[in-house]
Amino acid sequence: MCKGLASLPNSCLERAKELKARLGIILQKPTWKIGKNKPTLEECLKWKESFEKLLSSKYGLCAFTAFLVSEFSEENIAFYFACEDYRKTKCPAKLLTKAQKIYSEFISSEAPREVNIDHETRDITKANMQDPSPSCFDQAQHRIYMLMAKDCYPRFLHSPAYKDLLCQAKPTTKNTMPQMEKV
Repeated sequence: MCKGLASLPNSCLERAKELKARLGIILQKPTWKIGKNKPTLEECLKWKESFEKLLSSKYGLCAFTAFLVSEFSEENIAFYFACEDYRKTKCPAKLLTKAQKIYSEFISSEAPREVNIDHETRDITKANMQDPSPSCFDQAQHRIYMLMAKDCYPRFLHSPAYKDLLCQAKPTTKNTMPQMEKV
């Protein structure tokens, strides 16, 4: 390590390493190809109908998540699904530990994957942490969902990555043109 880097605090060095790893991912070949099983063109076009349809498709979710990684905002989708998982938790003993993990990873001001929510929502969520319930992250989750729906989703639909995916999508196997009979 050079002399200049040694004088930096460890948190700066860790952040630099994280950014280097992220940039390395972006500089590699795009991760938009979803293996041998590609979505149909029809499925890809359905993603334009609504954000909910995009999230409900395993291929759509994969492509959207890859897009968020390229935009350095994958914490939004990770937080959204962490809240979905948390809400389904039945065991009250697990609620507290899951809530603390979500809060420390996404909500606290020093969170490694801090999501972009307003101070009022952050304060309400912090107050909800005093007695965690299945709904304690609802307001924060709704804010992030709306952020993705109004900002990230339209950018995804206009991105070269989505357009490339449309070109790579396998055509629908249904025969859309009626067969002509020989007379």
